[in-house]
Amino acid sequence: MPSEPSSPSSAAGSRGTAHPPPSEPSYTRAVWTLGLGAFGLAFSLTTTAAYLPPLLGQFTSSATLIALVLAAEGLFAISLPLVIGPWSDSFHTPLGRRRPFMLVALGPIGFCLALMAFMPSLWTTALLVFAFFFAYYVYEPPYRGLYPDLLPERMYGRAQSAQHLMRGLALGTALIGGGALFHVWEAFPFLVAAFVVVAACATPVLFVREDGGHGRVFEGVRAYLQHSWKVFRRDPDVRRFLIANTAWEGAFAGARTFVVLYLTVGLGQPLGTTTAVLAAVAGGYVVAAAGSGFLGDRLGLSRVIAGASVVYGLGLLFGGLGNEWHRWYLPVIFVVSIAGGTVMTLAWGLLFKLMPAADRGAISGLATTTKGVGLVTGPLLAGAAIDLLSPFLDDTRGYQALWPILGVPVLLAIPLLVRLSAAERDAGQGQPESPEPIT
Repeated sequence: MPSEPSSPSSAAGSRGTAHPPPSEPSYTRAVWTLGLGAFGLAFSLTTTAAYLPPLLGQFTSSATLIALVLAAEGLFAISLPLVIGPWSDSFHTPLGRRRPFMLVALGPIGFCLALMAFMPSLWTTALLVFAFFFAYYVYEPPYRGLYPDLLPERMYGRAQSAQHLMRGLALGTALIGGGALFHVWEAFPFLVAAFVVVAACATPVLFVREDGGHGRVFEGVRAYLQHSWKVFRRDPDVRRFLIANTAWEGAFAGARTFVVLYLTVGLGQPLGTTTAVLAAVAGGYVVAAAGSGFLGDRLGLSRVIAGASVVYGLGLLFGGLGNEWHRWYLPVIFVVSIAGGTVMTLAWGLLFKLMPAADRGAISGLATTTKGVGLVTGPLLAGAAIDLLSPFLDDTRGYQALWPILGVPVLLAIPLLVRLSAAERDAGQGQPESPEPIT
């Protein structure tokens, strides 16, 4: 006789009666196993962003066309997670709810990376890049949903620290190692990335265990879009986070897009200065990834993010005052980078605390969509501000306008974090403290 479907939380509760609670080392293994998925995702995007433009430059001299191919990532990030996220909440297979999507995406991700350097024209390369972005955003929302499925709330901050350490390692490895490989043979970085990314992203698929889910396999694209919209309207705390996350992702994307141009064109600095600044930024990011998780778990994620946002937002805001380079900027950049890295590291950990168990996939999809909105709007608003203000900021050709336009949204998000602090304190009631352990 068929029984009434149970919720994920009740399923987890029943599992807790069948198995002893997982040990702390089991959760630690889960953190680093999941972190390898982040390593693979970051390695794939870094390789694509760094070494695809020179390949596309063989087919066209138009910087606009090259930018449009890469900017298409934002469109996939905006649209696809709204379907994949809630779908992964209701997917019922022996492999689980999230991992089937991740498994299906592995082959296309590796295939696209391996062939990306061998396409005969701009348009065939672009089509392959679009297929890569499609597979990437099939993988990411369910992968994000695994964190609250597998880990207890007390470890969310540390888990995000580990994830961002892996992202930083992937960024450095792909840029430094990929650059050397690219000079040997232009296809080398992509071929190596195909192997590394598939191996890293396959690790969570192979070595975690999750509940199979309860519900229909596929309810239709329209149903999932409606459900995502329903979740957005129903939960004000999740909505506040999504608005704040759009501001953070937009600031990050805008800075990433224009920081080198600000230094080289706006301030007229040589390669050595640019390298030193990027090293300071990377160093600050690593420090934040290593230490912010412990602070967030101890003091409260929203409090730590709010404090870091003050330093981050004011640092960006006052960055607009500089119209010539000074060496003392480097330690200031390092401190502001620690603050910015703290915000980006702990953001998803805070969201995990706010997620109702039954809608983790849907909310992960919504948060990934806000990342897409940031990828599109951040660089566009920053670029527009630079162009509009260049006649009035002649010393830097308008580029000093970049930092205030990115800092203001970060500061405006702080009141939302104050509201979320109470929600974080109340979160976790009724959620299982012994999620499914690593196998």
